[in-house]
Amino acid sequence: MNIVEINLENAKQYLIEESFNRPVLIDFWADWCAPCKNLMPILEKLANEYAGAFLLAKVNADEMGMISSQFGVRSLPTVVLMKDGQPIDGFAGALPEKEVRVLLEKYLPKPWEKAVNDAQAFIMNGDFNAALPLLRQVYEESKQDAAIACLLAQCHLELNRIDNAEAILATIKMADQDAHYEQLQAQIELKKQAAKTPELVALEAAHASDPDNLQTSYELAIQYHAEAAHRPALEQLMRILRKDRNFAEGAAKKTFMDILAALGKGDPLAIEFQRKLFTLLY
Repeated sequence: MNIVEINLENAKQYLIEESFNRPVLIDFWADWCAPCKNLMPILEKLANEYAGAFLLAKVNADEMGMISSQFGVRSLPTVVLMKDGQPIDGFAGALPEKEVRVLLEKYLPKPWEKAVNDAQAFIMNGDFNAALPLLRQVYEESKQDAAIACLLAQCHLELNRIDNAEAILATIKMADQDAHYEQLQAQIELKKQAAKTPELVALEAAHASDPDNLQTSYELAIQYHAEAAHRPALEQLMRILRKDRNFAEGAAKKTFMDILAALGKGDPLAIEFQRKLFTLLY
């Protein structure tokens, strides 16, 4: 139940007792009150949108004068938010939807909290592949919440997608850079140092001395990919394809596509380089 009409028989149950289970938003209104008629559709819309996260209790102030008096209602519309049997917030007058949302969001769980909890359970069990799509979705829904960003970066890091982790951490504002953020940055640096195998160092040196040698570039891209450095691998392959789309009888293009497939359709890095390839080919 998302919305209920209050009468003398159910008032105690829904205004007081129910507030120990979830917040109850009480709307005091009357037929003659024009602002009430503007506000009520907004409250009903939000009650249905939140799907039971709070109960909207509608009180006709003319018919339920005793209840209105008990709550100290002096003007209409008046809205009172009840929790654990006590009024904790509210307002008088018809607020716009945006302001009503701000009030509710202070006391209601975020819509994405369950998905975050599920993702954290996957992380605890070491199943980072299962956590990743959940966190990608809520990262966007939460407008890139910093805590969710750190969890998403952690998953990428555990899957050796260092570039993705770095890109996500770079979006976190300085004010939100907490201990988890610092820990992830340190892990990135350690992984980068550990990834520099002798083979990679030698190929980077060879490429630096002869950057136009496509064969060296291709071997460097393969080595980057083998060491989970996907962005530099794709960048090298894109350089090759810009100069010779059919390099090594199509091997460069195939390797490029294989890396994108391995990253997965929803991966931001895969999406970025898919667009680059499309632009190049078409």
